[in-house]
Amino acid sequence: MKQLCLSIALLLVFHYQSFSQTDTVTVIGVGDMMLGSNYPSESYLPPNKGKDLMKEVNDILKNATVTFGNLEGTVLNSGGTVKKCSDPSICYAFRMSEHLLDNLITAGFDVMSIANNHVGDFGEEGKKNAVKVLKEKGLYYAGLTSCPTVTFEKEGVKFGLVAFAPNNGTLNINDLPNAIKLVKELEAKVDIVIVSFHGGAEGAKHQHITRKTETFYGENRGNVYDFAHKLIDVGADIVFGHGPHVTRAMEVYKDRFIAYSLGNFCTYRQFSLSGVSGLAPIVKVFTDKSGKFFKAQVTPIIQPAPGGVQIDGQKRVIEVIRNLMKTDLPEVPMKISNDGMITLGKK
Repeated sequence: MKQLCLSIALLLVFHYQSFSQTDTVTVIGVGDMMLGSNYPSESYLPPNKGKDLMKEVNDILKNATVTFGNLEGTVLNSGGTVKKCSDPSICYAFRMSEHLLDNLITAGFDVMSIANNHVGDFGEEGKKNAVKVLKEKGLYYAGLTSCPTVTFEKEGVKFGLVAFAPNNGTLNINDLPNAIKLVKELEAKVDIVIVSFHGGAEGAKHQHITRKTETFYGENRGNVYDFAHKLIDVGADIVFGHGPHVTRAMEVYKDRFIAYSLGNFCTYRQFSLSGVSGLAPIVKVFTDKSGKFFKAQVTPIIQPAPGGVQIDGQKRVIEVIRNLMKTDLPEVPMKISNDGMITLGKK
């Protein structure tokens, strides 16, 4: 009888372990990526065709069901109509050479947001070519009015991405009824809905979530707190924010994960990387097949000038996230360990 009970217990343990392994989905999210620009000259391109920019973290990025990032700029070897800029000191135009996107494949990226304020830096030609090159390289993408959403399948799980920004030609972050409509449509088709937004004011002075509409240089950058919550209410499962160029707090709302800004992940030149602007997380979110949050793991990175990703042995962004969660979301029962493990606790 004892032997029978032991056999049943072992069988249940094996079944539980198999169930857990089979039904855990992992989604990695990172922030802004601008892999080097051939404008205003090719001197702004990284050496070795950018192959060294992410080599220290490639194995980490590959180790997920899905890996996501925000492609901050257009993709064009030459040409295009550069945007007009009234103040060059605050206005940059990014034109990534096509070969740089090969590094996204090497790093294991699956899907990109192209909804941001730099996708239109070189006009319609730049937008169209970015979409063309992403498609040729087998990367999924979303965020323009011409390609608002994308669905795909990995490891038997159906994913959908929809991406928003406050910029011309992108899905408008301030059009909440349309955002709700798109999320509901995706939720009916897929298992896990990923929402990306490019919103909130920029810079070290804007690390905190205000829970109000944010403006920056006269542009309405949305109320990202309300936006994320409203979209989870109607079916979003993971929300990845970017745009402020610094890391913001993370939250679990209704058992769904939100990162309000993932900062500067992999950029080369033309970006400020001093202080908190050079610190960012790689966040790996663990969910079930319906997107319900289990836990998340932060890998802290740093970008020394002129750019490129290194693991930060001092783990500084973990403390940044911990402090921001305490100040901005004190009511949320979340903890982040010294090793970057995010879990839900009790208040």
